[in-house]
Amino acid sequence: MKSASKPALSLSQQNAIRLTLVFVLFEILTALAVVFFLLLPMARGAASDLAGLMVLSTQTWSELPPETRPAFERELAASHGLFLATHPPTIAARILKGGPYLRLLESELTRRAGTAVSLASTDKAGETWHWVGLHSGGRILWVGFSHTRIGPQPVAAGLSTLASGLVLAGFAAWWLARRTVAPLERFGLAAAALGRGETPELLPETGPRELAALARCFNELSSQVRDLLDARTTLLAGLSHDLRTPLARMRLALEMLARRPDPAWTARLDQDIEEMNRLVGELLNLARGLGQEAAAQIDLADLLEELAARARESGTEVLLRGPNLQLVVPPAALRRVLANLLANAQRYAGDSPVELRAEPGDGACRIGVLDRGPGIPEDQLESVFRPFHRVESSRNPATGGTGLGLAIVRQLAQANGWRVWLENRPEGGLAAWVSVPRPPA
Repeated sequence: MKSASKPALSLSQQNAIRLTLVFVLFEILTALAVVFFLLLPMARGAASDLAGLMVLSTQTWSELPPETRPAFERELAASHGLFLATHPPTIAARILKGGPYLRLLESELTRRAGTAVSLASTDKAGETWHWVGLHSGGRILWVGFSHTRIGPQPVAAGLSTLASGLVLAGFAAWWLARRTVAPLERFGLAAAALGRGETPELLPETGPRELAALARCFNELSSQVRDLLDARTTLLAGLSHDLRTPLARMRLALEMLARRPDPAWTARLDQDIEEMNRLVGELLNLARGLGQEAAAQIDLADLLEELAARARESGTEVLLRGPNLQLVVPPAALRRVLANLLANAQRYAGDSPVELRAEPGDGACRIGVLDRGPGIPEDQLESVFRPFHRVESSRNPATGGTGLGLAIVRQLAQANGWRVWLENRPEGGLAAWVSVPRPPA
């Protein structure tokens, strides 16, 4: 049987371990640099000075008259912490306790004395003393000093610094990991809620640039998913509603045909079937609105002239305004957007002319379809882009469409990175605008 795999470490734990290892490596490198470039030269200098003082003290003591030697010993102890003895001290074991500094001192004493010299350590009243025997004046003089005279403890300082650094590194790693992971945890919870079909709250777009960008992208995605779900609900509700009327008429026509065959009822059946076919076709067009089409360079004036010519065939007067421009866009998508807007304007413009206008701007071209119809209430200028939404109070219900034309326009515009909006004209009528990015010159 395969053993169960160990659970993976959390991001906080991984970051804590990485930061701790990096800090330990930094501490080791720093300690080595301080030891080799600062402490070791200072220790060598201090050991050389102390070794010279010890050798000089024994030589001076040997050269002094016997009656002045006690005073010299007292002065040496008081000023330099060195003690002289003519007899070897009681040393239980010749074990050197003191680390690298005493070894440097031992090397300096050997160099100055010309013979091998060994330091010995002893404990006296709970205090460590270091002694060395030096030849002077035909005899051996013992020079000793307390371990407290050495002062600095580099090993202890390094260990305490490393320990405190590890504690600080662990705390810093935990704090930084929490600040990094907390937004990701919120993102995970929001993504799980979105996957369940719920509508999560918008994530705060704050913090580091990458996390703020991630939150902004997720909020946009959440809004798009919510819009798609709303559109799906609206499509299903609108489809079921709009299909009931032709189905009811078809049922009535079938009953009348069963009682009394009449070509008029057959024609009505054909009209209802065509209406249902048109409704289903527009729904399929709306569903395909997000399909991507390759961009190509087009002549905007030729496209507008083509759309105007088709509109004139139905008796609508169409005016063209604007310079000749070259655009790099998906041709079929732009033609479909403008054709839907033009058909919408024809439906409500009455006998008034419709104007197709192109206005170049900085980095974008604005294409407008302007009519002199009744317009749209200001509070519904955005609502009309929802599927099956109709403004019955201001549009003629006898000539109203399925309510999918503007929804298709908005979806195509969003899929291609265009901006589309409606605005009422001050002198009356409606202006529908599409902003299309222009290629750089």
